[in-house]
Order: sequence, then structure tokens, then C-alpha cells
Amino acid sequence: MKTELKAKFLQHILAKKNENEGFTLIELLVVIIIIGILSAIALPSFLNQANKAKQSEAKTYVGSMNRAQQAFYLEQNKFAAQGDFGSLGLGIATETSNYKYTISGGGTTSPSQVTNQAETVLPAAPLKNYIGGVGVATQSATSEATTIAILCENEKARVNQGVAVTNASFTANGSPSCPTNFISLSK
Repeated sequence: MKTELKAKFLQHILAKKNENEGFTLIELLVVIIIIGILSAIALPSFLNQANKAKQSEAKTYVGSMNRAQQAFYLEQNKFAAQGDFGSLGLGIATETSNYKYTISGGGTTSPSQVTNQAETVLPAAPLKNYIGGVGVATQSATSEATTIAILCENEKARVNQGVAVTNASFTANGSPSCPTNFISLSK
């Protein structure tokens, strides 16, 4: 009898456990609310990272254009102009889904300074514009001429009243500098 009593007791306990399986509606709602809060926190950060990746394209391309202009100057004794974009040998498109790349200055009209530009394709894009300036500057200590480049970023995105691209400024000795509303990324 003792074994029979133990068996019935075990069946009773197991039957009670099966009745209590699953989640209550309150528990499910709490989990859904927690997931919603975490999503609301993570989504803006994710979107910001996507914009940074798009802007990284422009920084890389303008930096490459600056270096290519310096190499072009060493070979041709002038900078490439707008029509000479292909002669820089970069292998990049002049327009992507996010940016349009142009050259201002250079060539025979301005052989000692050039501005490389990356402007957003859409004026209301949440992206910043970029400018690269390359000039021939004379070093005061040695009186030697050398090419100096700068990379500038718009202070605000176009959607937040960021300004359109403009030409880089150049000092009297030929060094490039960032125009108003742009900050230097060069070190």
C-alpha cells in the first residue's frame, strides 16, 4: 500500500505541474513592452550609424581625390580640372546614390589650387557635404614649393540647414583652408 500511495501522490504532483505551464497575459505584455522600449532606444542609434557609413564614402572619395590631385600635379605641373576627372585615375563614379563629386578650379585657369567637392544628391538629405582643397604652398623655412591638402566637413547636415558646397579658401602662401560653415578633418 505504501507504494500505491506514493504513486498516487506523484501523479497528483505531476498533474498540478502540467496545469501551471505557459505564460500569463500580464507576463507576455511586460516582455512586449520591454522589447518596445529597447527598440525605441536602439533605432535612432542604428539610423545614425547608417548615415555615418554613407558620409564615410564621401570622406574617402574626397581624400582620394586630394591625393590623386597631388600626384597629378607632380606629373603635369597643374591640377586636374572638372573635365579632367577621369585623368586622375581613381576609378570612381562622379555620382553615387548619395553624393555628386566635382572639381572646381585647377587646369590652366587655376594651376596652383583646386577644390574637390562632394555634395549630397538630395538637398534634404540627412548627410553632410565635404570639400577637399589642394594648393601649392611655399614653405617659409626652406622656400620650397609643396602641395598641401585639407579635408573639410560641413558643420550641419543638409536637412538641418547645412550649406551647399563652395570652394576652399587659400592663404597668400597657397595653403588651403576651410570656408565658413565647414570644419577641418585634416590633422
